[in-house]
Amino acid sequence: MDTGLAVLICAGVLAAAVAREGPGPGAVDLALIVGGSLVLAVHRGAPVLVLALTSACMLGYVAHSQPGTSAAFPVVAGVHAVTRQGHRAAAVGLGVLFLVGFFVVSPSESGLERTLLLHGWFICAGVTGLIDKNWQAYLRQTEERAAEAERTREEAALRRASEERLRIARELHDSLTHSISIVKLQAGVAVHLAKKRGEDVPEALVAIQEASGEAMRELRATLEVLRTDVVPPGTGLDRLGELLERARAAGLAAAVTVTGRERRLPEAVDRAAYRIVQEALTNVARHAGRAKTSVQLTYGTDALEVRVENEGDTEVPPPVAGRGLAGMRERTAALGGTLRAGPRAGGGFAVLARLPLDGEGAA
Repeated sequence: MDTGLAVLICAGVLAAAVAREGPGPGAVDLALIVGGSLVLAVHRGAPVLVLALTSACMLGYVAHSQPGTSAAFPVVAGVHAVTRQGHRAAAVGLGVLFLVGFFVVSPSESGLERTLLLHGWFICAGVTGLIDKNWQAYLRQTEERAAEAERTREEAALRRASEERLRIARELHDSLTHSISIVKLQAGVAVHLAKKRGEDVPEALVAIQEASGEAMRELRATLEVLRTDVVPPGTGLDRLGELLERARAAGLAAAVTVTGRERRLPEAVDRAAYRIVQEALTNVARHAGRAKTSVQLTYGTDALEVRVENEGDTEVPPPVAGRGLAGMRERTAALGGTLRAGPRAGGGFAVLARLPLDGEGAA
């Protein structure tokens, strides 16, 4: 834009020079006009120097050819630009020097009239430069205030979210932690008394003891996330073996099959896969009893597929949407994956989740 304006000003001065009476502009005049006008294209880098060069070139053009007021157009533009950038003293000083020089080299019969006319132009250029400078400062302040307001809103939202997480953590600690501790303690006492009397410990009692211990560990990890917003390690497929052992202890015939090149997964994908298997096994134990269940992990080039299937009656009612299936769908969708869950054609139920391996970035 600066270059275009400089070219436009140069074209206007050249047109005025060609149109005036008398001989056309010579090589010296053309050099002074082009140099004094086009240097305005770089006024943002050195505004005072550019105005000084423009004033010198155009004053030389006035002294050489007596062209009239059109020779002041580049200087007026330079005064506006210098004033807009905050160099008011330089704009006034160089403007006055140009006007004095213009008056001195102009013909005596019209020099005063032309100088007074240019004086009004220079005042207008300075005023518009100040207006432009103040307008730009106002826009910057408005943008800064808007950015500050946005930051304040974000900080307030984060603060409210942090306070809500802490409140939930306190509620969970005061309610669930106590209840689960009682369950774990009572199960441990029952197991101890059964062993002390030489009786066989019921498998269900052992499963309750192990499950309550795992529930306490999971609850502490969840509370840690709520308090610090940091996910603790060890909540992924590396604990799949422990999960299957607990399922078998509860009477669930579960087996796992891994295909593809097993490798380290992104943290979000690893955690989501573990939670999907955990929820699927919980649903099997809740709705299908001791049904034979298979867990299949397929490592692909760009995705991990998790399939959990259980055998069962061929007549299975349609699944009722609950928090378990909704949670699995939310975890999968957050990673940009897909999840299908429903009755199998030959009986039982199947859950199939496809988790992209770049899901951590998608999340």
